[in-house]
Amino acid sequence: MFAAVIVASIALLFATACSRPPRSEARTEQRAAISNAEGLAKIEHIVFIIKENRSFDTYFGTFPGADGAMTGRTSKGEVVPLTRTPDKMPFDLGHTWEDAIKAIDGSKMDGFDLVVNGNVDGSMLPYTQMRESDIPNYFAYARNFVLADHMFSSLRGPSFPNHLFTVAAQSGGVINNPQPPKEIWGCDADPDERVDVMDSKGEISKEPPCFDLPTLADRLEAAHVSWKYYAPTRGQVGYIWSTLDAIKHIRNGPLWTSKVVPDAQFAEDARNGRLPAVSWLVTGEASEHPPMSTCTGENWSVEQLNAVMEGPDWASTAVFITWDDFGGFYDHVSPPPVDQFGLGPRVPLLIISPYVRKGKVSHTQYELSSFLSFVEKRFYLAPLTERDQRANDMLDSFDFTQPPSPPLVLKTHSCPRFTRTWWYLTHWNAHPTRFGLDKIRPAH
Repeated sequence: MFAAVIVASIALLFATACSRPPRSEARTEQRAAISNAEGLAKIEHIVFIIKENRSFDTYFGTFPGADGAMTGRTSKGEVVPLTRTPDKMPFDLGHTWEDAIKAIDGSKMDGFDLVVNGNVDGSMLPYTQMRESDIPNYFAYARNFVLADHMFSSLRGPSFPNHLFTVAAQSGGVINNPQPPKEIWGCDADPDERVDVMDSKGEISKEPPCFDLPTLADRLEAAHVSWKYYAPTRGQVGYIWSTLDAIKHIRNGPLWTSKVVPDAQFAEDARNGRLPAVSWLVTGEASEHPPMSTCTGENWSVEQLNAVMEGPDWASTAVFITWDDFGGFYDHVSPPPVDQFGLGPRVPLLIISPYVRKGKVSHTQYELSSFLSFVEKRFYLAPLTERDQRANDMLDSFDFTQPPSPPLVLKTHSCPRFTRTWWYLTHWNAHPTRFGLDKIRPAH
């Protein structure tokens, strides 16, 4: 009997030991957690660059080691290859709240051919992707810094609500872009403009696109932490993405003229050591929003990052460059449900800093609120909502014990003189059905 007890005790100890990580691994994780908490103080400048409308598979589906796909499923049950995305799309793809729900199709991720563009369906343009030769510098950043392959848009839908998440960790219930479509959203919108707002019961109302949500900018201001929101100004392409225009107390207060500044000012500030502690950066014609050129957008991103890396603040900076929503492009990973609004489909995320784990492909689940969580951890700020409170803060992509990485200054590259959009349209009469364009009129 005594021998049996001894054997059982030994077995229990062995099983317990096996269920724990090895001591060396546990100690490494503990040291990493401590070093992150202490090392985060090395980051004095945090930059959040938000581009437009691309899914992860569209840009990085071919990246080695990433959870990518080169084929996609359609609503007919077909498996189709992801062919080459044109540098300039012939038209924008559907990516409303309703489109995203159809595309996700209850986690089957097979409805992207149903939501192409307004009354158009059947096009295979959502089932396309870039190759490394199309976006060589984005691939270079991914190889030398961190690429996150489980970064999700915060909401199943388009730009306006997702941009609200980038400043407020919520959309205030907004699920779509303002309508009718105009060049100004937010508090500057025309009196007839309305946006879909969903309440906790799932009921939708039409409201003016001007809200009084608490934002990270308010938290920073109260804590005397410097910040700027770099964005196109009124009358410029991209003003619709100047999201603080939709926050009533900021748009109608002194912060609008002192802290919301032209996007062209960012590179100048970076080169001259004038970056604030926290920056948001959005742009217009270089946003990569279809049908705008991907090549032009990538070159713009390189210019902004070169300004940071050649400026005096590189050694104390972390840059997060992401895309606001999937834009109607195919992605094979089903977004995990966290509440009634999201998450939405995956988008690319590059994390660029001297202290990131070089060449790491992060498989950790992130969303737009993760940026806010990172800032809140760095400056000891209270979370705004449950979203940023629960979101992974991206610290697992950093190693503050390593020697800081040097800058990676890249060259811009020549963009196609005749874009693939031009090729599609010149082949219109010969092959209209091949590209699913026979149901629409050519884009000009």
